Order: sequence, then structure tokens, then C-alpha cells
Amino acid sequence: LWGLRNTGSNEPKGTAGIEGADVNALKAWDLTTGSKNVKIAVIDTGVDYNHPDLKGNVWINEKELNGKPGVDDDGDGYIDDIHGYNFATNTADPMDGHGHGTHCSGTIGALHDNQVGVAGVMSDATIVPVKFLGDDGSGTLEAAVKAIDYATSLNVDLMSNSWGGGGYSQALFDAIKRASDKGIIFTAAAGNESSNNDSDPSYPASYQLPNVVSVAALTAQNGLAYFSCYGRNSVHIAAPGHNILSTVKGGGYQVMSGTSMATPHVSGVLGLLLAKEGRMPHEVMKERVMMTGVPVQGLRGKTMTASRIDAY
Repeated sequence: LWGLRNTGSNEPKGTAGIEGADVNALKAWDLTTGSKNVKIAVIDTGVDYNHPDLKGNVWINEKELNGKPGVDDDGDGYIDDIHGYNFATNTADPMDGHGHGTHCSGTIGALHDNQVGVAGVMSDATIVPVKFLGDDGSGTLEAAVKAIDYATSLNVDLMSNSWGGGGYSQALFDAIKRASDKGIIFTAAAGNESSNNDSDPSYPASYQLPNVVSVAALTAQNGLAYFSCYGRNSVHIAAPGHNILSTVKGGGYQVMSGTSMATPHVSGVLGLLLAKEGRMPHEVMKERVMMTGVPVQGLRGKTMTASRIDAY
């Protein structure tokens, strides 16, 4: 996993990386490896909550698990939401039939030291599967708003959002603002159109809200990925997002690329920060993210601080 520890030679494709071009996870793990008290909603295509490398870190709604089937035991308006909810089909099962959401979840919180598969940025976390993208990978604006509001009602600490599309939406802006007002961080993929978000905004990453952290994708060679959107005034930070190995549906593993893969690296790093220090005002959190990043020459003029996130 070059995103966690880049040795200069561990890219899945075999092309040599740049040693140390990673999120500096191992040094950060000397301080904290995360906490089950940190709740991270993965708003995506769902999560394979039975995946052997994820199962131990997926949210269990005890009231619904131990309650009566067909009854809203916890009174949150959703029946039998044992592991989260599926707003694509309006059912209580957020199982991932696509693979994307499971991949993002593994980067955040695949179990450590279990002799199987991969490791997430966090070894201990509570991942809440919130599905609004169908198994074809597409979803509606209405479902996105409902998904965010559901995660807000659960008072998660962070929402990880590896999706985008459509123009400016006041409804979506308002939903993210409701999360912001509750102190919830909203990481968002900058987009894969290799365009400038300053002049051609990509939503939800481009919403000007205090809780939004917009993420560009880096390669193992410490450069901006060819597909990554950028923006000197609109993209906050870059993280590993090219040739990333992680968990997928059906208990499998796969290499994927995209700002979708960069975003959960940032989500996991912020999860470590939350585990160590608890919630903090959004402006303090953002300053920590940007001012402690490692300068990257290839990012000059491309993001606000031209830096790669550093967990330590």
C-alpha cells in the first residue's frame, strides 16, 4: 500500500514510486491507530459489511439488531437499519453491489494485523454504510440529500464523499451546511475531469462551506494524477489516488484510481486526528490539514497549499 508507506518500489503496476511520497501513516500510528468512537459515514454505493477485512469496523445499530424485524426500534424513521441505509432503493440494506464504496471503506478502515488483505489508514473506526448510488454507480440528487441528512441524524464525525456530478444545487448545499452546523467534516473528491475547479466547479467538492475538504489525487511518483481536477483556490489538499489497492465487494481486492481513492486517505487521516484530539472547529481542522502538508513541486498553482496530506 504505497499510499500508507511508499518504499519507492511497491506500486502495484511495478513503476517505481518516490520513497516517502505517502500519507506518513506508520509514524502517525505511533500516536494513534484510530478509535471505534470515531464514526465515518461512507456515502457511496454501499459497503460489503461482510468483508473479512472490514466486518469488525462496520457500524452495528444495536437497537435495530436486537429489536423486532419490521419495527423502527430506535425511532429514527428508518426500519431495520442495522448497518446503515440504502437510499437508492429506500431499503434498510446498504450492501454494495458495485464495489466502489467498499474500496473507499477499505482505505479508511480495513482491519490491521488480521493476517488478511490490506490495512486502512485507521485500524479502529466505525464505518457507517450510507448507500445512495445504485449498483450501476449512479444516483439522484434527492437520494444524496437524504443520505447526508441521515448521516447527520446519526451524528457521525465525518462523511466521506467519493462522488460528484451535476451543477450547483441549493438543496445539496443546505444539506452539507446542516452537517457543518453540527460539527461534521465533509471530505469530497475534487473530480476526475482533469479540469480546473476554480473556473469549472465540481460539486459537491466546490461548495464553499467550512466543513468541505476538497481532495486531489497524487501518484506514487509524487505528482498530480493526470485525471485529477485541481484548483488553486478551490482544492484544499492532495492524497494518494492512483493505483490504490483496497477491498471490494464479495470479499475481494482490487486496484483502482481516482480522486475517489484519494478522498478516503484524507478521511482516514482526519479520523486519526479525531481519535487523538476529538472534534475541533472546522477552521482549525482545515488549517491543520493544509499547514501540516508536505510541499509537492508538481502541485504548485494546482491546490491551495500545493501539499500532500501528512497524517503524522
